[in-house]
Amino acid sequence: MTSLIAQFFKTGFKVTLSLALVGCFDQTNPKINSPVSSSNNPEQLIGSKTPQSSPSVTDFQKVTVVTGLEHPWSMAWIDNGDLLITERPGRLLLLKNGEQEPTPIAGVMEVLALGQGGLMDVSLHPDFKENRWVYLTYSHGTPQANRTRLARAIFDGKALRDLQVLFEVTPAKSGGQHFGSRLLWLKDKTLLVSIGDGGNPPLSLDGQLIRLQAQNLGNALGSIIRLNDDGSIPDDNPFVGQDGNLNAIWSYGHRNIQGLALDPATGQVWSTEHGSRGGDELNQIQAGQNYGWPLVTHSREYSGGEISSVRSQPGMIDPLVVWTPALAPSGLAFYDGNKFPSWQGDLFAGGLVARVVRRLDLDSSGQVVGQQVINFEQRVRDVKQGPDGNLYVLTDAPNGQLIRLEPLASQ
Repeated sequence: MTSLIAQFFKTGFKVTLSLALVGCFDQTNPKINSPVSSSNNPEQLIGSKTPQSSPSVTDFQKVTVVTGLEHPWSMAWIDNGDLLITERPGRLLLLKNGEQEPTPIAGVMEVLALGQGGLMDVSLHPDFKENRWVYLTYSHGTPQANRTRLARAIFDGKALRDLQVLFEVTPAKSGGQHFGSRLLWLKDKTLLVSIGDGGNPPLSLDGQLIRLQAQNLGNALGSIIRLNDDGSIPDDNPFVGQDGNLNAIWSYGHRNIQGLALDPATGQVWSTEHGSRGGDELNQIQAGQNYGWPLVTHSREYSGGEISSVRSQPGMIDPLVVWTPALAPSGLAFYDGNKFPSWQGDLFAGGLVARVVRRLDLDSSGQVVGQQVINFEQRVRDVKQGPDGNLYVLTDAPNGQLIRLEPLASQ
């Protein structure tokens, strides 16, 4: 690893950018996470020479469905229209007819609720109607030695049973940063799981900054992994059978992905990824590719200064959009519903620091041709399209909310 990094910086070329920067660290910190003026945030579209401003979306209304959620993280609809919601401290909630059941679902695993960690994503098996499998990601261990885990259990309508741990990240890390944890089912019913790089400096592993593990194919830190529904490894994963490489890895060179979405028409996978201080990214994910972190990045150190002077490198995939100042992206939805015809084919990206949802207008070739913002009063943790064709947003706060975006009454 040391020789790879030394060679990279010897041969890399320097591109100078002058960008306004704010922090995007995903923890409660009043200096780092102060809201920014999202309507005027510049975002650099790769290939565009000038930042662009983003107008507000106006063709919708907000309806608050539920309040009083404690740092909700994700949501998933059951076949009968009921809704599962995870709370980061370790609770799985059930909403029936828009009303929260008074008792959390029993049988949830014990989690390490520390910093950014706890109970995180929830997703249903594509054949949930038949098998009742619910998939959950969570942080497990102690403050000194912890990791992201993926587990599944059968939901019988009231409780989880037959819990199985399908995957856990090794080696263990310390602290409460960068667990990743988004889940996405592909059309072949394999499952993608995003794994964070482990954390910020000065956090180290084996004598190096832990974030360098994102370039190490020997473990899952800083990668997206792909699994079969039972946790086994698909035979066609890109690094299967290569000595020293983790067979589960699907892509690597990621910092901390908390947004994953699938274009249902094309099967293209999209992601949103936290930068360090600015430099948040929108990417199209391709199997076997390296997305550069931390050797190629638009991010800067929280303490100031460059992480790398290199913005693009042969053999590494460039982002389609870089957000500086920070969006701190979490939650990503591809809209194909019928409630908002003008939104069809667009991506919706939640923002923690910016306290917005960004509508990313895509053309027929999948290029971002425009952006708009929807402002919120709280940090946005998740965005999902509901079975009714409306968009739903979870806000990350001690008194978090579930908010529905629906057409204006006059439409």
